[in-house]
Amino acid sequence: MTILIDQPELDNELVLDGGFVVPQTNSFGHTFRDYHVESERQQGVENFYRTNHINQTYDFVKRMRTEYGKLNKMEMGIWECCELLNDVIDESDPDLDEPQIEHLLQTAEAIRKDYPNEDWMHLTGLIHDLGKVLLHPGFGELPQWAVVGDTFPVGCAFDKSIVHHKYFEENPDYHNSDYNTKYGVYSEGCGLNNVMMSWGHDDYMYLVSKGNNTTLPPAALFIIRYHSFYALHKSGAYRHLMNEEDTENMKWLQIFNKYDLYSKSKVRIDVEKVKPYYLSLIEKYFPAKLRW
Repeated sequence: MTILIDQPELDNELVLDGGFVVPQTNSFGHTFRDYHVESERQQGVENFYRTNHINQTYDFVKRMRTEYGKLNKMEMGIWECCELLNDVIDESDPDLDEPQIEHLLQTAEAIRKDYPNEDWMHLTGLIHDLGKVLLHPGFGELPQWAVVGDTFPVGCAFDKSIVHHKYFEENPDYHNSDYNTKYGVYSEGCGLNNVMMSWGHDDYMYLVSKGNNTTLPPAALFIIRYHSFYALHKSGAYRHLMNEEDTENMKWLQIFNKYDLYSKSKVRIDVEKVKPYYLSLIEKYFPAKLRW
């Protein structure tokens, strides 16, 4: 049985597709993606989004894609990258304070439980946040606002559904007539692949995967690039930019996103027990060493 979840009802236990039990609260005891609950961490999250929204401009994204699209920072395998993230904490996330590798495996194992035959999706769960290595000194140690957080298109108007939207008023693109209309530099149905997204770990891991000739299906690359695009898959904004292929891939993204969000809990994963399985998937879909 499938239960589609938009807003969790905390009075009842929730079960996703196939049986993954949704925890009632996040790692801090609050409801998921609650950006208004009063807490010290929430104030930090809001400050993060203020800086993010001011600085994520069309020109900034172009520079970052050019620089990091060269894939000349490091060579390493997928699992090495997972281990590199052990010390990373995402300051934009109101739901999680565990090391990132915990979240990667929580997501992957939750999907594996409910979709045992979709091994590409298990691996997508494992790697979807690996772009957060941008926070590491070996990758330039980018500031958090240029790596994590919800993503959104640049080059057109910032939709009001984007969290902490008010801070966009301090972004230069907000007042630029080339970029502040509904379509901006884009056109109806142009396809999300032709839309520049705010720079961060999503777009970077997408570039890494494509640049290293992964054999993952297009739906996996769509998930990797747009899993933080909450204005689209939660609020339905920017659909006027989507084409038919985007619409098909959205079905998988909406499935994936439930696990990405609701698997954030204190449930611990035995890393050594599941490692051989994920190493076999890495070998199936990626080269042994990747250019990053």
